[in-house]
Amino acid sequence: MPEMPEVEIIRRYLDKNLVGKKIQQIDIRLPRQLKWPQTVEAFSKLCCGRAIKGMERQGKYLLASLEKGIKIVFHLRMTGSLVFVRSGECYENAHTRAVFDLDDGSKLVFADIRTFGVIYGLKPGELGIVKGLAEMGPEPLSGAFTAEYLQKAAEKTSMPIKNLLLDQRKIGGIGNIYADEALFLAKLHPQRKACSLNEEECIRLHEAVNQVIEAGIKDGGTTFRDYRNGAGGKGTHQEHLYVYHRQGQPCRECGVLIEYTKVGGRGTHYCPMCQRIEP
Repeated sequence: MPEMPEVEIIRRYLDKNLVGKKIQQIDIRLPRQLKWPQTVEAFSKLCCGRAIKGMERQGKYLLASLEKGIKIVFHLRMTGSLVFVRSGECYENAHTRAVFDLDDGSKLVFADIRTFGVIYGLKPGELGIVKGLAEMGPEPLSGAFTAEYLQKAAEKTSMPIKNLLLDQRKIGGIGNIYADEALFLAKLHPQRKACSLNEEECIRLHEAVNQVIEAGIKDGGTTFRDYRNGAGGKGTHQEHLYVYHRQGQPCRECGVLIEYTKVGGRGTHYCPMCQRIEP
């Protein structure tokens, strides 16, 4: 699943290649993934003929800003991708769900294997239609995401600390991969009750969250199966992970085998030696 680092990598690439180009035609091949407006015709009328002014990101959402304040919002979910295809280039994807033809002959292709991804076309003032955007908490690396904020959020709930990290209403952008990695760096067991963390532990966790997000961006994202950047390429961060997807392998720090469990229904990887359950 693309998380904040992967979506930021896509945003940066698309921003370089899409700005100034005008949407000429839109081919929505799976209409049920279009959530707003409620018809393909209304969506095309809203977006066609408008130039792209820039690509933005909020949490795991990508937003294409068009003329007249129109925004196209993409949420890639589990297996979605957005790939820029230059004029004359051949790009084949059996899971293509939408194609945006641009005025210079290039294309923006939205593909999605499991079809959980969604697309919105919004007029000014309509961002609230996307509930996930309206309710999103502060992002890692932002001024609003501080150790103090994290501590206040943690002390209010007895849910496992991993669940708190994954709650997009509390912190925007963190998914399963980077939650596991951050908890390892902070030496916190994923099943620890959030309210049991003390001030020093919250400071460690805040630093670890920012560190893993920065590392993921630096490495171009994490690719196991489906994630592709805006050019269709893979990331390399999977080569540097501490615990995620490494069950049964030795911990990079202590040598004890990484274990796998489920926390809140989510697959979870941790080191039983470095991340003891006791506070």
